[in-house]
Amino acid sequence: MKSKPAKPETPETPKAETADPLPAADVHGLRELPGVHVEGYSLQLRDKDGFVGDQASQTAFRELLERWRKRRRKNGKDPLGVLHSRDLSKKALDRVLGAKKASEAADVMHGVIEEFTEELASVIQRFLRQPSWQKVERIVIGGGFPESDVGERAVLQTGAILEEMGLHVQLGRLSHNVDDGGLIGWVHLTPPALLRKYDAILAVDIGGTNVRCGIVKTRYRKAPDFSRAEVIRREKWRHADEGPNRSNMVEHIADMLMDMVRYSERKKIRLAPFIGIGCPGLIRPDGSIARGAQNLPGDWESHAFHLPTAVWRRMLTLGADPMLVLMHNDAVVQGLSELPFMRDVKQWGVLTIGTGLGNVSFTNRP
Repeated sequence: MKSKPAKPETPETPKAETADPLPAADVHGLRELPGVHVEGYSLQLRDKDGFVGDQASQTAFRELLERWRKRRRKNGKDPLGVLHSRDLSKKALDRVLGAKKASEAADVMHGVIEEFTEELASVIQRFLRQPSWQKVERIVIGGGFPESDVGERAVLQTGAILEEMGLHVQLGRLSHNVDDGGLIGWVHLTPPALLRKYDAILAVDIGGTNVRCGIVKTRYRKAPDFSRAEVIRREKWRHADEGPNRSNMVEHIADMLMDMVRYSERKKIRLAPFIGIGCPGLIRPDGSIARGAQNLPGDWESHAFHLPTAVWRRMLTLGADPMLVLMHNDAVVQGLSELPFMRDVKQWGVLTIGTGLGNVSFTNRP
């Protein structure tokens, strides 16, 4: 199937710089997927302080920690040192939390976690009131936050608070490494013909702080439900440290993908002519971004910008087959990586705690 130019009421797909055809593309951002229906994603709930999700992001946790430290500085020395809270590593915070001896720094961490979990529980309560979330039985917490001891403790405490609030919803963590979930989920969106013919696919997970790129081995023949899909090579770029503009970011993503292609050639991996891109925001069927990409550098919601085409033009073909580039919301893709392990519930959701708070709710179907 060939891409068609966007209709007038949606952003226009940029014109080709050469006579090359647009990438062969399926519909992006699908709601009806194999084995599951996407009830809703990228919900932007608001209150008097702005977006509700912003109160329970990893960014919000760091800002909360900084506020606690500022209060301590007024009365003496900061127990966590001189680095700004956003620059403290997860390992450093985990060491403070896990210290055997009581300390003022540990007291600060416990206080911040307690306050943050109350915010997170309140945000989850707001989501569960939404029509697309009302019947959710289990919520998987993804993103970079829960991979730390601090994040894990926050998730456990949030579960306890929800029970006290009378909200009997299970909280769990991703089954995969946090760097892998947003890549593995793409095996559920790959055309079946490619799954039968090739061993692996390329996937990209774009976040407000990091970009992850990897080769996902589908292991389709051993496990048709993709429960054994695995990232066999990955690269992670912390773009927030370099501050690239939008064009630089696209070029760097293309370079990461080409590195994966060369690695596959050396290792004789049969790589499908397919690239899946997970990106924050609401994805239109034409592959443009309607809203929700505000944490990315530059204007990703511009009418003149179409990420799947921008990547496709830099990749062209893998072997003799035309390249297929698809895009979906990053929380949706990360959630799909959990699909084989969610068959014991009917409706479930995912919250990704990263630079922002990604969200998606699913209903399983036969």
